[in-house]
Amino acid sequence: MNIDLKGRRTIVTGSTAGIGRAIAEGLARAGASVVINGRTQERVSSTLRELRAQFPDAELSGVAADLATAKGSATLAAQAPEADILVNNMGTARPNGFFDQDDGEWLDLFQTNVMSGVRAARHYVPGMTARGWGRVVFLSSESAINIPKEMIDYGMTKTAQLAVSRGLAELVGGTGVTVNSVLPGPTNSEILSNWMKKTAEEQGITQEDAERQFLKTMRPTTLLNRFTSTEEVANMVVYLCSQQASGTTGAALRVDGGVLRSIA
Repeated sequence: MNIDLKGRRTIVTGSTAGIGRAIAEGLARAGASVVINGRTQERVSSTLRELRAQFPDAELSGVAADLATAKGSATLAAQAPEADILVNNMGTARPNGFFDQDDGEWLDLFQTNVMSGVRAARHYVPGMTARGWGRVVFLSSESAINIPKEMIDYGMTKTAQLAVSRGLAELVGGTGVTVNSVLPGPTNSEILSNWMKKTAEEQGITQEDAERQFLKTMRPTTLLNRFTSTEEVANMVVYLCSQQASGTTGAALRVDGGVLRSIA
């Protein structure tokens, strides 16, 4: 399959590292112009330097803005006013105790993981429908289905993304715009890799052993028996952004390594 995205304007939120960075690379490799987004100018500039060296012919730009805030979302919209493809990747997670959290922590995570994508879609999707073509992808998680007891707030936000994605797909049905979500499983992203590195140091084991231990105790239903790579997740996203995926909308597609034990 030859995916050609030449002439398509793409925005990938939270794309200076991890899955977002891999998605940006995949879209640039397919010929799309890509807007990189991160919270700080330093990280955005560093990512752009690296990607321009990797893809010298690609059209790349960056917007430093914290999309967890309405102000940051407005900055992105002002500096990158239109897009054919929107990948709502920005998000975070943190282990916590349900009974120890206050309202502010719940609301902060909801702003980051959910409202950042809501605001971006609200701005960019009307232009897509007017032009008769567009792609929107939300990066959810297998934790949207298997709510982790150590991160109930995170699971809630990932379930909310599935609801927004499906509802938006219903709203734009028949316009040429597709809206889907992707559910990664345990992935060697920046956040989870840092957790595994810290765990390994604390326990005096290798990071590989820490990852195997995590899968055995926290995700025992895995069929892959390893973490997925960011590139493996990105491959699914790039496909959903392509013309070849024109028949797929309103869907939640997994790259979870078989963690979710269901056939639909």
